[in-house]
This record gives sequence, structure tokens and C-alpha cells, in this order.
Amino acid sequence: MRSDVESLPACEWVIDAAANPSVLAGVDGKSSPRQLAEHNLGGTLNILEYCREHKAGLVLLSSSRVYSVRELAALPVRERNQALQLDSEQPLPQGVSSAGISESFSVGQPISLYGATKLSSEIMALEYGHTFGFPVWIDRCGVLAGAGQFGTAEQGIFSFWLHAHAARLPLRYIGFGGFGHQVRDAFHPEDLAALVETQIRRDPPAHPVYNVGGGASNSMSLAQLTAWCDARFGPHKPVSDHRSRPFDIPWVVMDYGRTAAELGWSPKRSITSILEEIETHVRINPGWLNRCGAL
Repeated sequence: MRSDVESLPACEWVIDAAANPSVLAGVDGKSSPRQLAEHNLGGTLNILEYCREHKAGLVLLSSSRVYSVRELAALPVRERNQALQLDSEQPLPQGVSSAGISESFSVGQPISLYGATKLSSEIMALEYGHTFGFPVWIDRCGVLAGAGQFGTAEQGIFSFWLHAHAARLPLRYIGFGGFGHQVRDAFHPEDLAALVETQIRRDPPAHPVYNVGGGASNSMSLAQLTAWCDARFGPHKPVSDHRSRPFDIPWVVMDYGRTAAELGWSPKRSITSILEEIETHVRINPGWLNRCGAL
């Protein structure tokens, strides 16, 4: 019996956007490590077999979580305006600057089970493309955010935070002193779609792995995000939780400089416009987190 993927008609390009996208996947009791590998790596292998059979090109949506947790956790940071920022007075490792984390940053272990499945998927995609002669692009994505996202506390944090804040659901600042100063950047799916459209219209280079995200100008801490929500939904104070979790990192901003230089891409949507879009969705969709299974 042919599988669902094998039964699909031929096409020119495939976008692999399927994943169990949580750094806690495989260790949170919701899925086993084997299920995680079957979903993420096994799912990509099924798609690669389809691409091999039909000579279809592949755009693999990967993750910033392929980068070393140990190296990210060790970055020198300092607090400013309720957010952590890189301490430029301290030595920085290769592949990181005030612009963010570049493609040359370490992918050494540990990277989490989730990160390992995505990095393995990248390697297999590149090998399949080279061996069987079909084009492959790999986009290492930061945090995607927008209206209608099925956000949870483990992924889609901007959407989750706004919906939970407006609904007065419990929120927590976990780790790093319990202040909520940890920082992430955000970008919109429309900007990702524009990049993918550019990529499928040209041949990939020898090293087709690119960082994609909002960058330093579109980054925000949880404390800053809470202040933004307080101004729109009224005060709602998160609980400080001082526990440290093994895969938590204080500062992740994607440096998309190479993507801009080689592909002419940069995010058009600001983080403010993204949050305003989510706010509109929050107001017309009360109870969204229950409906999308985030709680």
C-alpha cells in the first residue's frame, strides 16, 4: 500500500514545514524521543524520497535550535531596559555579533533532541540533493509570529503571550533570575514566504543554508512584551520562576546578513506591526488557546 506522500502527484518544489517544533519535545512527557525523531527526521526522509522520485526541489524550514545550547548559554550578556543584550566589552565566540547569530556559529552538542532532529534533517537534505541531483535550500528560522498562530509556551511564544495575557491566564518568567529579561527576535510568515518565492526561482549556491529572522531591530524580552500587553489589555503580572531548564538560553537573535547580501532579503514587517496584528486577532478570538490545543 502506498503512503500518503507516495500517492501525491508530481510537483516542481516541496516546502518541508512539518515538525514537532519544541525544544522540550521528547523530554516533556508529551511525546517520546522516538516519536520526535519519527516526526521530524522521519518525516523529512519521506519528503526527500518524494523529491528523489520526482526530481522536485526542496525548501527545508529548519530552526535556530540547531545552534549549540552550551555556547548560546555562555554568551556574555548584560541587562538594559528590562532586556538582556550582548556585552560587547567581553570576547565573543565566532559567529555572533550585535547583529545576532550567524550561520558560522557552533552547532556542537548539546543542541537538544529537537535541534538534533533538525540538524540531521539538514544533513540528509543536502546529501540527498547532491546524490540525486535536485536543488535544496535550507532556512534556519527564528521565531515566527502572526495572527492565527497556534502558539504555546514552547513555540510561538509571542502569539501565546498575547492570548494568555488578555485571557488572564498564568504566565511565568522561567530562569535567568525570574525577571523575564530573556530576548528573542520575531518575523512574520509573509516575509518567510517572500524569501521562499525568491529561492525557488533560482539555483541554490554550494552552501544553501541561511539564517532567517527578525534581527536585532525586531527583538524583545518577555518583560518588554508584558509591558506592551499591559498597555493594551491592562496589568497582568507574570510569576517569577527561578528554576533553570537545561535548554533555556538568554538571548537569541538571528543575523540574516548573509541572506540579505546574497538573496536581497530582509524582513519588511516590524515586530510592532506583528504584535498589533496578533492583538486584533486576540480581541476577536477569545478562548483561542483552548481552541488550538495550547492549554
